[in-house]
Amino acid sequence: MSDFRLSSPAVARNRDPILAILRHVLPERGEVLEIASGTGEHVAYFAAQLPGLNWQPTDPSDDALASITAWRDAGGWPNLLVPLRLDAEEDVWPVDRAAAIVCINMIHISPWEATQGLMRGAERLLPSGAPMVLYGPYHQAGVPLAPSNAAFDASLKARDPRWGLRDLETVLALARTHGLRCEEVTAMPANNLTVVLRRD
Repeated sequence: MSDFRLSSPAVARNRDPILAILRHVLPERGEVLEIASGTGEHVAYFAAQLPGLNWQPTDPSDDALASITAWRDAGGWPNLLVPLRLDAEEDVWPVDRAAAIVCINMIHISPWEATQGLMRGAERLLPSGAPMVLYGPYHQAGVPLAPSNAAFDASLKARDPRWGLRDLETVLALARTHGLRCEEVTAMPANNLTVVLRRD
């Protein structure tokens, strides 16, 4: 029997630091929409660790959707929902509400239009006071870029010139235009950041 589960080594390194932040910013109940779930390892782990929440994984990729489904089937978590195809750039999403949104490692591995669509979607879906949690590497004003992040940025742009690390201040300014204020920015392992936004 084929195993469609994909795996990323970075997940084992960052899932617990991300989980620690999720524990204190997510609501106790409700549906968490994960945008760009990728392999599905993060959402499977979070569903297991936070059973009071229902987790809705999404991704635009067929391979990712197959991997998420395989992780879900292997774990049997009742609060991990069937993955949905969702392209953040599009204005029509297969969900119309969420208690929270989580987006890990998408903003730098996608065109800027995906980040714009993410912010529009958060404005549509999230009620007042609800969080959106972003994770990944960024350029920060006044903070030298770590050599590993500079190399990563160059490799992303070589793969697709529309990709690359974004300026955090530009992302936060875009968020503000969609009714999302920055609540906290936390330094994470391997020169990444977790950014918590709240819907006004």
